[in-house]
Amino acid sequence: MKLLILVVDDEPDVELLFRQQFRRDIRAGRFTMDFAQSASMALVRIADAGEQSLILILSDINMPGMSGLELLPKAKAIRPDVPIIMITAYGDAETKRRALESGAEALLTKPIDFGTLRSEIDSRIQRAA
Repeated sequence: MKLLILVVDDEPDVELLFRQQFRRDIRAGRFTMDFAQSASMALVRIADAGEQSLILILSDINMPGMSGLELLPKAKAIRPDVPIIMITAYGDAETKRRALESGAEALLTKPIDFGTLRSEIDSRIQRAA
């Protein structure tokens, strides 16, 4: 079973950064990462996950068009079993409250602490095993 992590962010540099940070895990086959540069692309990818086991969605909050906060309930409606961690450059209390009330499992602030994120991913892999 392939474990899939979906990263949703409108900035193209994010894919390169994540692939670099998790290259050993991806190469070792611990999980695969897919990237969507908009919330609407993410919804299609979530619905089409198919044979892959989607274990985590990481989504930026501030994106053009549909925001991450708007994506959250829609993604939860399609896959209520998949935890969603929101990522934002603005970690104010109101944003955190809205994200958690809408079903986010956690809120990470940019720049991302990849040690913390790695721990979150490792716990999802253990649950999926």
